[in-house]
Amino acid sequence: MRPQLTQKATQVLVQALVTSRLNYCNSLLAGLPACAIRPLQLIRNAAARLVFNLPTCSHTTPLLRSLHWLPVTARIHFKTMVLAYHAANGSGPSYIQDMVKPYTPARALRSASAKRLAAPALRVGTQVPISRNTWVCYPGSKMVE
Repeated sequence: MRPQLTQKATQVLVQALVTSRLNYCNSLLAGLPACAIRPLQLIRNAAARLVFNLPTCSHTTPLLRSLHWLPVTARIHFKTMVLAYHAANGSGPSYIQDMVKPYTPARALRSASAKRLAAPALRVGTQVPISRNTWVCYPGSKMVE
């Protein structure tokens, strides 16, 4: 069936069937070791080769760039930061906004105007807050205990 499809049609199909599955809930993968992320990157590389109808030995970096697809680790980082941004600015889901607390220093500081997030306390139970990676990734935030 691949020879009958145009490159654009193949790209639409791959984005609908493969990329959407790779991007689904991938912010939960933040903090995993590279050995756990690598299989997902291999799937993304194979999908890029499929779009351009290239053999498995071809390099995928230029293909991913031309498709405007981020590597899996960068996509996870991006989705985590978007989630933190929406939660911090009040446009995210209420259950996530409840987990995000802005950092307010105990005394007046020049850095008080910077939008920082207070790191949540780690709990060992069924109710674990958003990964601490979210607060590390969020621009300008520092881990404040």
